[in-house]
Amino acid sequence: MGKVVLVTGVARQLGGRFVRRIQRDPEVDRVVAVDAVEPEHHLGGADFVRADIRQPTIARLLAEHSVDTVVHMDVTGTPLTSGSRTTVKETNVIGTMQLLGACQKSPTVERLVVKSSTNVYGSAPRDPAVFTETTTPKSLPSGGFAKDTVEVEGYVRGFARRRPDVAVCMLRFANILGPGADTPLAAYFSLPVLPTVLGYDPRLQFVHEDDVIDVLRIASHEPERGTLNSGTFNIAGDGVLLLSQCARRLGRPTVPLLMPAISWVGSALRTVGMTDFSPEQLRLLTHGRVVETNQMRETLGYRPKFSTAEAFADFARSRGPGLLPPEALAGAVDRIAALPALGGGHLPTQSAD
Repeated sequence: MGKVVLVTGVARQLGGRFVRRIQRDPEVDRVVAVDAVEPEHHLGGADFVRADIRQPTIARLLAEHSVDTVVHMDVTGTPLTSGSRTTVKETNVIGTMQLLGACQKSPTVERLVVKSSTNVYGSAPRDPAVFTETTTPKSLPSGGFAKDTVEVEGYVRGFARRRPDVAVCMLRFANILGPGADTPLAAYFSLPVLPTVLGYDPRLQFVHEDDVIDVLRIASHEPERGTLNSGTFNIAGDGVLLLSQCARRLGRPTVPLLMPAISWVGSALRTVGMTDFSPEQLRLLTHGRVVETNQMRETLGYRPKFSTAEAFADFARSRGPGLLPPEALAGAVDRIAALPALGGGHLPTQSAD
């Protein structure tokens, strides 16, 4: 028999895409797709099983299908349909505990891949310019999805110690963007006007959803010659963008607010369901976050197809034009920069991009 892969979180677009992609690999014999919600998208020839990973029944699934590879994608920051933040947290934390407990007892599981996030590093004013996989955060996340990922990673490390025979790969993805992105940051960038923190212009990194699928696929197979796909890896596109650059490329005006005011705006946006403007997202939009990806290139052997700027450009095209046409905005900024400054000098010319 070929490889039997179990994938969690398949009701989301990203999970569905991965299920369809992994089926095309010749060494994969069967794919078992698991979620508590019936997916609205097609899963190809995968065997869909409606199951809640928070329940012990997940152990029965591993045994029934003789699963040897588990790809855990049900660690997310946003609820599906009418779900609540409490449900998301339970799925992230309790669901991961149940899944790892089932994997620990399973004699057939040989490989575990976990979709994590660079949120584990937090966002604080004293953070280093660039995080590596071994950097200790200055301030651990205190709540929300970021705290969930910290707890999930702790459980995964414990599992790796108890089952050293299982190859464990933890993938810390930067903010995922693309035409189908449904992350809290994608919802923020879709607002007609972007509230920002007065006096701050954070550096941001993105990874395209196509690269996410490719990296998950690499991690779920035996490593190619000269590479190693066990361990923890930061996954992000090359380069960084400032929040102000993102706003200009979207053609969306920004409204700089003092921290108390933006916290109030965030609460109002959460109340009406426009976006999950959580405290952790506020910290990201204040201090930013950048990670090093040398291990992704040198050890995992993966080079992203999309840079940070290219991933954002593809996302921006899918969202349509903003209130301010980017080309006109860029021209206006260039014209302002070229105006004579007081005293007869000239301001340095800079592009809006």
